[in-house]
Amino acid sequence: MCRRVSKSGRCGRSTFLICVMVVSSMNKFVEFVLMMQIENYNKPFLGALSEYDDGKDLSDYDFGQDGLGLPSDDDNKRKLAYMHRVIAQKYEKGLHNLFDQETMKLWNELYDITDKYTDGWLSSARAFLEQCSSGKTDTTSTASADGMVDSTDSTYQHVNVLVTSGSLIPSLVKCLLFRLDNLITHENVYSSWEEGKIQCFQWIKERFSSSNVRFCVIGDGWEECEAAKTMRWPFVKIDLRPGSSHRFPGLTLRTVGYYFSVVYDSPGAENDKD
Repeated sequence: MCRRVSKSGRCGRSTFLICVMVVSSMNKFVEFVLMMQIENYNKPFLGALSEYDDGKDLSDYDFGQDGLGLPSDDDNKRKLAYMHRVIAQKYEKGLHNLFDQETMKLWNELYDITDKYTDGWLSSARAFLEQCSSGKTDTTSTASADGMVDSTDSTYQHVNVLVTSGSLIPSLVKCLLFRLDNLITHENVYSSWEEGKIQCFQWIKERFSSSNVRFCVIGDGWEECEAAKTMRWPFVKIDLRPGSSHRFPGLTLRTVGYYFSVVYDSPGAENDKD
């Protein structure tokens, strides 16, 4: 539901008009990504069926007539892998290549209205991810649990990974709509719908396994909290209450650094410091 509340307490009529026009313009894209009820064939990540993709040229491929269905045999897995490949390509091109100029303008207006209505949640969360994803050399290292900061030269790079309890394809669409596609690549979007978050976290650890890699989980649910505890990773719980330092706006890399320090700099931390 699209909503804007004016000072008089009434919803802005123009907001609903923008929403209807944007949704109308998205029909072709939505029809593609949800074609043949693809949500019934959810996979934990887009590359899950890559071994079945034979690299066929899909320029003239008709997904509406390829007969994707049950059983889940190699033939249907290949068809689904084709669709995943094209969805990944569309994701990489970004929303501006899916919307025309007018629709993009309308969506930007709706985004700004939504951001204002949520007290800047969207823009501040995006800014936080931008800070996280910037690889750089900094003189500020990890903040300790007592608030002291060690000043040492260190080069680091953060990788943003999304693990959602929703199905995969709609979650990728949400990343596009909320301007997160250049901060979270499609390879780094996981659906825990069937597999659960512990399994997703284990896959992520295997992907990025290295002697100098550390992980941190940020979320507001019990499942990711328990999964982080099982993996012995720091967990930053989002607090939705206004004024909290653990919400958006509010959460900072300095705060996250405290959690890193408590877990990884403690005597019981993992030896490999993943």
